[in-house]
Amino acid sequence: MLFGLDGVEIGLIIVFFCLFGGILSGFPVAFAIGGAGIISFGVIAALDSAGLLIHQAIDTNSEVYRQLVSSGVKPDIISVFRYPELPRIAEPVFVQGWETALDRNVSFIVNRINERVLAGASIETLLAVLMFVLMGITLERSKIANDLLTTMARVFGPLPGGLAVSIVVVGAFLAASTGIVGATVVTMGLLALPTMLRNNYSPELSTGVIAASGTLGQIIPPSIVIVLLGTLAGDLYSTAQETRAREAGCTDALTYLGEPAVVSVGTLFQAALLPGIMLALLYAGYAFVYALLNPEKAPAVVFEGGTGEPVTRSEAFTWYLGVPIAIIAGALLLGSFDIIGSQSTVVSSFSEAGQGAALRTNVAADCQAAMIELHGQVAWDAAVAEQTLLDAAGGVEQARQLSVDEIEANRIAMIENAAPIGTGIATFIVLFGLTLAIGRGVAPSRDVKPLILGAIGLLLLALVDILLIQPTTSAGGTVALMALPMVLVLYGVREAGIRCAQNDLIRVVFPPLVLIIAVLGSILGGITNPTPAAALGAGGALMLAAYRRLKEEGQSGAVILWATLAIAVSVLIGVNFDLRINQGGASAESWVAFFVAYACYMYALFGLIYGCWVLYKGGVLTPVVRETAKVTSMVFTILIGSQLLNLVVISFGGEHYIQQFLKSFDNELTVFLIVMLVLFVLGFVLDFLEIIYIVIPIVGPVIYGGSFDPKWVTIMIAVNLQTSFLTPPFGFALFYLRGVAPKEVTTGHIYRGILPFVLIQVGGLGILWLFPSIVTIVPALLSN
Repeated sequence: MLFGLDGVEIGLIIVFFCLFGGILSGFPVAFAIGGAGIISFGVIAALDSAGLLIHQAIDTNSEVYRQLVSSGVKPDIISVFRYPELPRIAEPVFVQGWETALDRNVSFIVNRINERVLAGASIETLLAVLMFVLMGITLERSKIANDLLTTMARVFGPLPGGLAVSIVVVGAFLAASTGIVGATVVTMGLLALPTMLRNNYSPELSTGVIAASGTLGQIIPPSIVIVLLGTLAGDLYSTAQETRAREAGCTDALTYLGEPAVVSVGTLFQAALLPGIMLALLYAGYAFVYALLNPEKAPAVVFEGGTGEPVTRSEAFTWYLGVPIAIIAGALLLGSFDIIGSQSTVVSSFSEAGQGAALRTNVAADCQAAMIELHGQVAWDAAVAEQTLLDAAGGVEQARQLSVDEIEANRIAMIENAAPIGTGIATFIVLFGLTLAIGRGVAPSRDVKPLILGAIGLLLLALVDILLIQPTTSAGGTVALMALPMVLVLYGVREAGIRCAQNDLIRVVFPPLVLIIAVLGSILGGITNPTPAAALGAGGALMLAAYRRLKEEGQSGAVILWATLAIAVSVLIGVNFDLRINQGGASAESWVAFFVAYACYMYALFGLIYGCWVLYKGGVLTPVVRETAKVTSMVFTILIGSQLLNLVVISFGGEHYIQQFLKSFDNELTVFLIVMLVLFVLGFVLDFLEIIYIVIPIVGPVIYGGSFDPKWVTIMIAVNLQTSFLTPPFGFALFYLRGVAPKEVTTGHIYRGILPFVLIQVGGLGILWLFPSIVTIVPALLSN
């Protein structure tokens, strides 16, 4: 053996040095990774051909090995790390020769590129990366971040440490809209750091809060890190759990786990929501406490200008807090008493299938023992009892087609049990009621009559729904009956909207907030998957940037506003009307609704094209598209290069060697801690893309093959990478900030300023470790 090391160990060292040598050479990382794979394979193949790389493998033909297997030890867990005393045989690292390995690698890389880059199930999810990047860069280049910083500084500035708190708030906003760490840190460093220094904020607090808030894009959805991790986590978890089930003697993961081994990007977005908010609150809390303890280093600052008409504390409490809480709580209360609920009369033509036992009980003895160990004896006994009752009743009831009489009986039952107020109408009443309340709060001295008329219209909407609209009323009839109340509502809402538009805080925060809610709401609510939601976000960002550009040039943004309204109208029509006109017997109502929806769609498309033309003419669209192309090209090139590097590691047994080392630890917790520590260290020198595509596929089969919740594992990895990006001396966020910081801010200032936030990050990881429900509660609630 060369230098007393195993041949596979030397191969891994060669790959390591080639990779980091390529990255540190200054050559583009996207190409350095693929080049590192090619060079390392050549070096390893040359050393192997010269007979210098010898792998000491376990002799599977030895008597000791056969006795170990016959004693019940599964061959999959036998390794040189767990059983170092087993007889060994010397063999080359390329058992069948490097030529065979090369041929296999070329075939695999072509297949994987076709599967993960050009086609396959994951390509649709990866398209979300392009859309989210376009969304983030558009918002960044349209100076929306500048407006947010200025406005939040006015709001929070008078508080102790208010500027630092405003940075955290804006950082969370930009994280939810861009998801790009470098862009967020650089943008806030350019805009906010000089302002904080001019107002006597300490360089340490200023740089620390900017760098930390910028990394929130790693975790707050929609995060590109979560999208890319999710595309891998789903495959890794499914495959690893199938392997775990087979090792336990079960046929598949569904039998063993009692549930499908599935995790999606949308579910990970749900899981990341609370951890992201928690970290933002911890950052803001530290800045506030720091200011209280060191008022001279984080003074309160009052900026010129305001956020609108002066409002007393009583008025602000009433209209910004009291009335909105009363509206939302009232709607939830009415919903709990079934006064608000579904009015649908759509009846399935098939009966519901009967519920099976919680666990499959018709399994082999090995699988039964493993399932009892996993789920507990009580759960197994309960499943056996359930299955016994089902068998006595003739088995699980299968879905069957209902007769005409049964369908009609179900329909009559649904009509009788329908709630007096429909969910859709109640949602309108809540949203418009909140708009009227905030419109009253921002301008309490102005005429209240239009807002009162709008409130009367909302009451009339509820009364019309209760008294005149039945579940059997057609969509067209519903629109006709609600036309008059809606006129009053829209009159009041229009006036409230005009007043809100004159408030700086609402005017600046509301548009990107609505865009973020639309994107995240559609994903978290399960309405759509991340790719269409990302397309919605990209289109909305383009229209928002175009509207801002038109206003800067003193032109009317009416086309953009009407296009936005057209999108809302087309969605409402699609939800409430049957637009399947290609089916025979479509009613006149459906035809009218179809043409109106189609007209709205065409106008919205025109508005988007017009917005792109405005941005192109203003010199904004070209750099946005160019930067989007650069970022997405880098992502996909790194994806291809990392696949090549992974195949090189697999070809000489490096991946299997690492996995055997991790599996040699009997404690699953120990394995996960080792992986987290390795990822933390690698985060100093590797970007998240390289870690996701190079490291995670190697360690993923081990960390996703245990009993830990895959959502929790993935979010812990994301927060861990976020921590490593902050940690001196190699944290990427620190280099981004150092590049835009003024000369009076030293590297020492940045390092000292970031250390408390690193400790906060570590504390956040500890909180997630001790309370994993912070990660799992939102997916559990939304799934139910």
